[in-house]
Amino acid sequence: MYNSYAAGRKSRQRPGIPPWFLTCSDGNGGLRNPTEVHMSQMVMPCHANHRAQLSSGQLLKWIDTAACLSAERHAGCPCVTASMDDIYFEHTISVGQVVIVKTKVNRAFNSSMEVGIQVRSEDLCDGTEWNVCQAYATFVAQGKEKMICCLKPVVPLTEEEKLEYSLSAERRRMRLIHTDNIKELLTASAAMDDRSQESGTNEVMLAQKTRVESVELVLPPHANHQSNTFGGQIMAWMENVATIAASRLCHAHPTLKVIEMFHFRGPSQVGDRLTLKAIVNNAFKDSMEVGVCVEAFCHEITVPRRHINSAFMTFMVLDGNNHPCVLPRIKPEPGDGVRRYNEANARRKIRLDRKYVISCKPSEVPLSVPWDPSNQVYLSYNNVSSLKRLVSKAQWTLASEINKVCLYTLEEDGFLSFRVEIKVSIDAKEAFNLLSDLTRRSTWDSHYRECQLLQQVNEDDAIYHVVSAMRSAKNKLLDYIILASRRPPCDAGDPYVIAFRSVTLPTHPECEEYTRGETLCAGFCIWPQEGHMTKVSYYNQFAQGFVSYVTTNVAGLSSAFYTTYKACEEFLIKNTKTSAAAIKPRAPKEAAETSL
Repeated sequence: MYNSYAAGRKSRQRPGIPPWFLTCSDGNGGLRNPTEVHMSQMVMPCHANHRAQLSSGQLLKWIDTAACLSAERHAGCPCVTASMDDIYFEHTISVGQVVIVKTKVNRAFNSSMEVGIQVRSEDLCDGTEWNVCQAYATFVAQGKEKMICCLKPVVPLTEEEKLEYSLSAERRRMRLIHTDNIKELLTASAAMDDRSQESGTNEVMLAQKTRVESVELVLPPHANHQSNTFGGQIMAWMENVATIAASRLCHAHPTLKVIEMFHFRGPSQVGDRLTLKAIVNNAFKDSMEVGVCVEAFCHEITVPRRHINSAFMTFMVLDGNNHPCVLPRIKPEPGDGVRRYNEANARRKIRLDRKYVISCKPSEVPLSVPWDPSNQVYLSYNNVSSLKRLVSKAQWTLASEINKVCLYTLEEDGFLSFRVEIKVSIDAKEAFNLLSDLTRRSTWDSHYRECQLLQQVNEDDAIYHVVSAMRSAKNKLLDYIILASRRPPCDAGDPYVIAFRSVTLPTHPECEEYTRGETLCAGFCIWPQEGHMTKVSYYNQFAQGFVSYVTTNVAGLSSAFYTTYKACEEFLIKNTKTSAAAIKPRAPKEAAETSL
């Protein structure tokens, strides 16, 4: 169906009309991303499982198809699926309902691109709609003779697209370090079993009883227009064997809730045989992790098997009221089985930390998230992405301007934000290095009384203890535990970013001497300008309690901001020579992995 659709589009194109012409308008006179694809599918019985609900494997096929169409619209050549980020399924979809898949290219990186995916469902009887899942896929463009192509840049049009364009650089950074980060965390994590304290009345099943193996022959209907096995088809087969393994443990019909980030390690072609193996690695109280591995081999016995993909899927069993059921316990096999069992415990902690940090809303959760090795990558991502979201807002209002120091305010959803903007005759990279070191901020910012480096997490992240000159209602000085995350530009036109947010450290709890404060979202964005100038913008977001107070004192605060950031300008100009010596060159391999 996919091949005929692509061929049909080519045959119907008129000379001189680009293939995306019909989708560059939203129908109301507004612009629409030329890579945007909308796919609407009615869920028929042939798409459903034994519960008359849409099979997750079928949904993955539709997701991958729509995402591939978006990627190829941008690339102008065939594209292959390289990876898929975590997918959290929020709702199931029943027969007779409609699935709406919306995809578009967020950003292109040399030969790869990120495609954003949104899935909604609609009940045609009562007109209700709901979110099903959101995902991000990475595709690689392949030109003639399957040579990698260099992609043209994406030009974001709307405020939403500009935000996704900016955040995609941070998500790509996470993908590049994901595998190594998971390995390090699994090695460092203790083998903790959250069911070790349960009574022995629960059923215990041997893990090997859940083992499933299946073989699939790749036929032309399973392949894309390049004769490679369609990525969505592989994902569907993986979901099938994983569901069988999960069903053997619970003797019920499990529901897929999460697919963790995975990468396609290589292609397979028509005529290949794919061996899919699945087993329940661990069963937690109301969820279980199933590991799936895919290997490809051809008819020639002498050719070794190729590892195509591995994935970890989380299932739950829901009762009639949609509540999770308690699951039997798993007894792992000796050796590799015990290793998988312990790694599943560690992955579960990582998964919960990741979901909490990345998806949390400041109005719903504590501002200071506990810092831990298992969530440090995701806290850093959240730190930078929160600042980028604040920067992307379009409703900033100029409150005052004193001698080219501009103060902007933004009041939205009960939060008040400030932006202070100055231009300095200094190299942007030097300003980035100087402002990244919080221990030097007290030399120009009177609000910083003391600042101590507590932990240099890595080259781009550090944790500081800051003592402010401001006092609390109890007349105590305020102190903060701050995570500072710095990012160099991904491409020309991107700013240097230094983001700040509060975290908690077990080694530095609150003390009697100070009142512990919290920073919701703050940081610098530094843009190179023409004529050897650099624009430095500082952002700070305050919680609800500050809004009424600060809005009535904007005039008085303007002079304080002016004094502080004039001092910042003098600090940058005075220290330009010392900042150059502080720049440490990265090793070639490290630079390739982190430069994005």
